[in-house]
Amino acid sequence: MRLYRWRDPALLAVAALAVAAGFAQFGVAATLADVAEAFGEHTGGGSIAAQVGLSGTVIGLGLGVIRLASLGALPLAGWADRVGRRRMLLGCSAAGLAVTVAAGGSLGFWMFVALFACARPLLTASNALALLVAGEETRSADRARAVALVAAGYGVGSGCVAIVRSLLGDTLGFRGVFLLAAVPLLLVPLIGRALRESDRFERLRRASASGAARLGAPVLGPLRRGLRGRLAVLGSLTFAIAFVTGPANTFVFLYTESILGMGRAATAAMVAAAAPCGLLGLVTGRALADRAGRRVTAAGTQVLIALACALTYSGSQPRAVGGWLLAMTAGGAYAPAAGSLPTELFPTSVRGSVSGWLNALGVVGAVAGLVVFGALADDLGGFAGAAVVVSVPVALASAGFAALRETRGLELEESAPDP
Repeated sequence: MRLYRWRDPALLAVAALAVAAGFAQFGVAATLADVAEAFGEHTGGGSIAAQVGLSGTVIGLGLGVIRLASLGALPLAGWADRVGRRRMLLGCSAAGLAVTVAAGGSLGFWMFVALFACARPLLTASNALALLVAGEETRSADRARAVALVAAGYGVGSGCVAIVRSLLGDTLGFRGVFLLAAVPLLLVPLIGRALRESDRFERLRRASASGAARLGAPVLGPLRRGLRGRLAVLGSLTFAIAFVTGPANTFVFLYTESILGMGRAATAAMVAAAAPCGLLGLVTGRALADRAGRRVTAAGTQVLIALACALTYSGSQPRAVGGWLLAMTAGGAYAPAAGSLPTELFPTSVRGSVSGWLNALGVVGAVAGLVVFGALADDLGGFAGAAVVVSVPVALASAGFAALRETRGLELEESAPDP
C-alpha cells in the first residue's frame, strides 16, 4: 500500500487546495466591514447598526445562513466514500471557487448571502476532504504533520485574503477581492495532476468488487453500532469549538475597524503577525499530539481558544490584538490533534461520511454561535458580554475529550479497522 511522507508532492497538492478554500471562505469575514458599509445605511447614533451600517442581528442572521448552507457538505463529503476522494476534492474546489467569483457581482446584502450560501458547502467539503486525505494517505508518524500542513494551508489562504483586503481594499473593494478567487480556480487543473486516489480507498474498492467488503455506506444513514458513541462525543466537541470560533473569527475585522477604530494598515499588521503565531501553534500542537496524545492536546487548546475569544472582544485595541494572536496560536495547536482524531477513530468505509457529519455539526455550532453572538451584542450594547457568553461553555466542554480513545502511535488498521 502506497503511503506518503507529509512533504510528498501529492500532499502538497492537497495543501494547495486548502489554501484556495481558505482564501475563498475567509473572504466573507475579511470583507465584512466593507460589505456592511456598501449594503447598509449609517443613520447616526451609538448602536452597532449606526456604526457599521447593518445591525448585529442582521449580520448574524446573514452569516448564519451562509454557515447553515455548509450542511450541504455532508452529502458531498460522504459521496467520497462511493466515488473516491480525488474526484470529489477537485470538483468541490473548482465549483466553490467559481461561485465565490460570482459573489463579487452581488447587488445587495441578501444576494451576497445567497451566493456565498451556494459556495459554502462546496468549500467546506473541499477542506474536509483535504484533511481526510492528509490523514488517510500517511502513516501514524506523519499523520499529525500532514494534518498540520493542510491546516496551515487553509490558514495561509485565510491570511492572504485578509492582507489583500487590508492593503488593497480601497482600490479593489470587496468585489475585487472576491474576483481574485479566479486565480486559484485556474490552477485547479494543474494541482489535480499531482493528486492520486487514496490507496486505502482503492484497496477497499477492490475488496468491494470481489464481495469481501462493503463500499459506500449510506451518506445520510446511521453508522454501525460501536461507532455511534464515538461520533456523538466527537460531534458534540466539534459543535462546541465551532460555537466560539464561528463568531470570534467572523466578527473580528468588523469589530476592530468599525467599533474600535483600528486602521486597515494596523489590521494588515495584525494579520501578518498571526502567521508566525499560527505556525508556532501548528509546530507545538503537532509535537504535543505525537507525545502527550491527541486528547490532552485538543482539550487544552480548546480552553485557550475560548479564553482568547473573550479577550479579543473585551474592549480595547491592545486586548483585541493580543486575543486574536492567542487565538491563532491556540487554533494552530488544536488542529493537528483534533484533525487526526476523525481519521483515526473511524474506518475507511465511512470516513468520508463521518467527515461530513462532523462538518454538519460544526456548521450548526457556528450558526448557533453567530446568531447568539449577534443578538447579544445588540441586547447588551457591545461585544464584550456576548464573547463571554459563547466562550465559557466551550471551555467547560473540553472535558469531553476524556471520553474518546487515545489513538497516538496507532496505524489506521489498528485504531479503526474495516469490518
